[in-house]
Amino acid sequence: MTFRPGALSRTTRALAVGALALAGVTALPAATAHADATTSGDVIANLWEWNWDSVAAECTDVLGPNGYGAVQVAPPAESLKQSSYYWWDVYQPYSYNLNSRFGTASEFAAMVSACHTAGVKVYTDAVINHTAAQTGTGYNGTTITNKYDTPDWDAGDYHQSDDCSDSDLIIDDWSNLTEIQNCELLGLPDLETENDSVRSGIAGFLNKQLALGVDGFRVDAAKHIPTADLQAIEAKLTDTTSGADPYVFQEVYPGSTPAASDYYSSGDVLDFTYASKLKSAFQGNVSDLESLSSSGILTPANSVSFVTNHDTERNGLHMSYKDGDSYKLANIFQLAYKWSTPTIYAGWEFAQSDQAPPNSAGFVTDTDCSNGWYCLDRDTAVTGMVKWHNAVGSESVSNWSTKSSSVIGFSRGTAGYIAINNGSSAATYTFATGMADGTYTNVIDNGATTVTVSGGSATLTIPAKSAIAFYDGEFTPCTTSCEDDGDDDSTSTVTATFNEYASTTSGTNVYVVGSISALGSWDTSKAVQLSSTGYPIWSGAVSVPINTSFEFKYIKKDSSGNVTWESNANRTAATTTSALSVNSSWNVATANSTDVTFNVTATTDWGTNVYVVGSIASLGSWDTSAAIPLSSASYPTWSKLVIVPKSTAFTYKYIKKDSSGNVTWESGTNRSYTTGSSSGYTASDTWK
Repeated sequence: MTFRPGALSRTTRALAVGALALAGVTALPAATAHADATTSGDVIANLWEWNWDSVAAECTDVLGPNGYGAVQVAPPAESLKQSSYYWWDVYQPYSYNLNSRFGTASEFAAMVSACHTAGVKVYTDAVINHTAAQTGTGYNGTTITNKYDTPDWDAGDYHQSDDCSDSDLIIDDWSNLTEIQNCELLGLPDLETENDSVRSGIAGFLNKQLALGVDGFRVDAAKHIPTADLQAIEAKLTDTTSGADPYVFQEVYPGSTPAASDYYSSGDVLDFTYASKLKSAFQGNVSDLESLSSSGILTPANSVSFVTNHDTERNGLHMSYKDGDSYKLANIFQLAYKWSTPTIYAGWEFAQSDQAPPNSAGFVTDTDCSNGWYCLDRDTAVTGMVKWHNAVGSESVSNWSTKSSSVIGFSRGTAGYIAINNGSSAATYTFATGMADGTYTNVIDNGATTVTVSGGSATLTIPAKSAIAFYDGEFTPCTTSCEDDGDDDSTSTVTATFNEYASTTSGTNVYVVGSISALGSWDTSKAVQLSSTGYPIWSGAVSVPINTSFEFKYIKKDSSGNVTWESNANRTAATTTSALSVNSSWNVATANSTDVTFNVTATTDWGTNVYVVGSIASLGSWDTSAAIPLSSASYPTWSKLVIVPKSTAFTYKYIKKDSSGNVTWESGTNRSYTTGSSSGYTASDTWK
């Protein structure tokens, strides 16, 4: 089956004997509720097909702390379940029950609550144009034997031959508006949205989500629903739990019939042209971006921008994670450029376009960003730019500078400046920044380097395929002058990486606080939160002054803000001009601790990882949930340095955990080890 260019609002896929293209997600239109890209906290993290528990954790640990405004999640309805477990099954709704591929209705509600607690709004995919083309059994056990007879709809609720001018009911004339909106997209039963009872049924489904705290919707296949129908459905929606109109943005795949601008009256519109322009620039000349605003992209007040989505990263229309650092740079540019509401896409790696997310019998398993998932939302440069984006607010693009086809720079008024190098080697240029004189931290590397502005200008050496960005937040102003003294200002600070073993309960996080301002000057409200990505190892990189001695400690904060300090004496560290790594264990004083690097040779299946667990607290006290995850960087050897007490005998074993969390212990008796009073111990083993 072939389709004309611009015809599909989704990727082509197999349906019955041929192709079934189930694409994009859309959300209901809201004429009066538009996200404002000029205010802070508007960035949307598109956690595509993450399960509800993982979304909740990401809101708490990553999105909220880093200033994201909202999270976009997968369609929450029960959907087609088939043995092949394709990603697009979720775009074939079986019922409007909220027990789905991503978790139960109660887990969905808990996710919304957790995200709200973290200050993050929740937008869901609204698949309301159609229901499932394929019969079978859904993820909540619903069985469908006739695609026009579902728990929510009867045959009279769908467009039939009297509505669709095409004899086979399938859209094949992509210049015919009536056919596009009244016929079936690839055999998907097309709901008769001009019927008021159908509108009420759709609104009831969306209102059920609003009652649970959902803040808005992305309308899937909005192109196939007349705007008048969308407005009528929207008129039936209740307010959000915060009392606001639900925010709506719509998927209108490129094509002249209908045009994207036709949908401005029913909500914001996802800008496919914007993403195409970024692909052209970052695979060609980024200097072309100077004319981006006049290149045919949608108006900022009516659009939502993106670099890629689940359809376009697979069909080649836009960039994907496979484009490497250029893809990351395109996202950095999107966050820097003042235009429409930006989105950051976080999905999973794929070898085939139909490939499902990591799952167990179809049900999506917890997101593991080191195994198969591509978590761009967590990237240091991206989180730094989210904060930069929020800080510069409504300031306009100014001080544009094109240094070469690969190097550009621009400011956002006097609030922030960014320089981007898409070239294959480092580039040094002097930029007129429009910023106040002083020393600023580079958010791209989390403050590992600094920038000096003198006379409004800065000489920057931008690494290959990278950027330098700074804003008018925490910086040191110049009291006399900031003239270049010939020294490399990037060495005025170095990166100190803190790694702390600490087991915690749900909702509790670990921070580092210390005697210098970079560590909060002992103010726990300014302590640096560490990442739980390698739990129970909490890690974080902090820019600290060179040639400086300081004291520090780790603390825990629960969801209510209660602080628990380590019981041992203050820890100490000293920097030189080189990066510093500090490895510690909760309540184990530095003077009483040493380190053991565990190395084990073990083969595994994809999605399975190796851990070490043992009899002492540093090794989880035999609790497999607190086992230490080992690195597979030198596979089949798995390794990790662990902080343990000096002069201590302990026993340990290795375990394997698959993507569903199932634990396999190695056979044989417990291994044993005794540390001495020095450091640098190693245990080299082979899986029994």
